[in-house]
Amino acid sequence: MESLSKDKKIILFDGVCNLCNSAVQFIIKHDKKDVFRFVALQSDLGGEICKHIGVDQKSIDSIILYEPGIAYYYKSEAALAIASQLGSFYSLLTIFKILPLKFSNFLYDWIAKNRYKWFGKKESCMIPTTELKSKFLP
Repeated sequence: MESLSKDKKIILFDGVCNLCNSAVQFIIKHDKKDVFRFVALQSDLGGEICKHIGVDQKSIDSIILYEPGIAYYYKSEAALAIASQLGSFYSLLTIFKILPLKFSNFLYDWIAKNRYKWFGKKESCMIPTTELKSKFLP
């Protein structure tokens, strides 16, 4: 994990989930400070990162925000930490941190459990366009 840049925050996401892919596109569009890089949970690097931070890759159904050498967050904590970095209106979403973590994770889990049913699923992970390739780690 030494090869990961310490100045970028890494978002691990479900590469076959349509909702997750839409969220990645949204984050890229609003990441004006170029803070984030992306890795599919299903990728080799996604597996290495999960192993490094002690998360079972097969049982995770959440977005993970990994700050190399600092910390990692998942579920609602990751979503709110990401929103806080997007600036503008989106950083105001951090007001939801006042909710008990159990409650916000319950909502997160409910959406995560139904994401394929509501938004669909791809056969394989998203392939980034040439313009976006630099945002994704191999």
